[in-house]
Amino acid sequence: MEIGKFPQELLERLLAKNLINDPQVVLGPKVGEDAAVIDVGEMLLVAKCDPITFATDLIGWYAVQVNANDVACTGGTPRWFLATLLVPEAFSETDAEAIFDQVLEACTALGVALVGGHSEVTYGIQRPIILGTMLGDVARDRLIETGGAQDGDSIVVTKGIAIEGTAILARERAADLRRAGVDAETIETAGALITVPGISVIKDARIACENFRVHSLHDVTEGGLATGLAEVARASGLGLAVEEGSIPFLPASVSICQALDLDPLGLLASGALLITLPPADVPGLLAALEEEGIDGWEIGLMTAPEEGLQMIGRQGEVPLPKFNRDELARYLSQNG
Repeated sequence: MEIGKFPQELLERLLAKNLINDPQVVLGPKVGEDAAVIDVGEMLLVAKCDPITFATDLIGWYAVQVNANDVACTGGTPRWFLATLLVPEAFSETDAEAIFDQVLEACTALGVALVGGHSEVTYGIQRPIILGTMLGDVARDRLIETGGAQDGDSIVVTKGIAIEGTAILARERAADLRRAGVDAETIETAGALITVPGISVIKDARIACENFRVHSLHDVTEGGLATGLAEVARASGLGLAVEEGSIPFLPASVSICQALDLDPLGLLASGALLITLPPADVPGLLAALEEEGIDGWEIGLMTAPEEGLQMIGRQGEVPLPKFNRDELARYLSQNG
């Protein structure tokens, strides 16, 4: 199989075998859903497990951020983190300690406790891999699912496209970018996107959930904006229409994608949060985000399922692009 997520059809076939009979499971594994939710009493427990495999720079910090994001996308608060760190034989104790410190610093910044995990030197790997599990909680009446979008909802996206993929390419493939003609200033700007505006969507989600009638939240990750939109639509049993001209492509992303022949719509994009909510709430949401220094854009509308997934742009109305794997994964597999 190709590098990246399992193909959607394979994943759906595998998940169909998982017949959950436990009544405490409020939300189990589904394509497009960001986390599992379990009824444990007064509050609901939110659980998320995600690895970091594309990045090596700041890998420990990444692991905390991406797992915390998915807990936040349920309307929940990330609280407890576990990490399994696998490193190659060439790793030094200093290298291992640096990753551990990244995890601790990221947890401390988010108010999360590092409560366990595992670490080992692993045969047969060439780069570190970290598998994170984030636990959090959410009040029963505040739970939000990816599949909660409603027909007629407006679609809002925050920060811009595609923060994470652009930053990883700049930080780990700078030599490739220079050979492709990307100037030093653009590479530096792209690398800094990892922290400003950053890949965390926790604040974005909190602002939306505390003040507005949010129906769905989804963190735009592997497969980019196009895949994230498709996941919201599929999980919600709806169609959608997106205006290409309203999508906030970041200049550095555009420059790097053009140089490497990548499509920013399919590039890893953590940091951008998809929010669906009634159109009447959109002006207030955008204003509230702006007050906190977060950019937001209304990019489209959820529609009836028979309308399909459409993008409206220079060529008129066309099907939303589909990416079988993330553009970063495609590039790495083709370029070593």
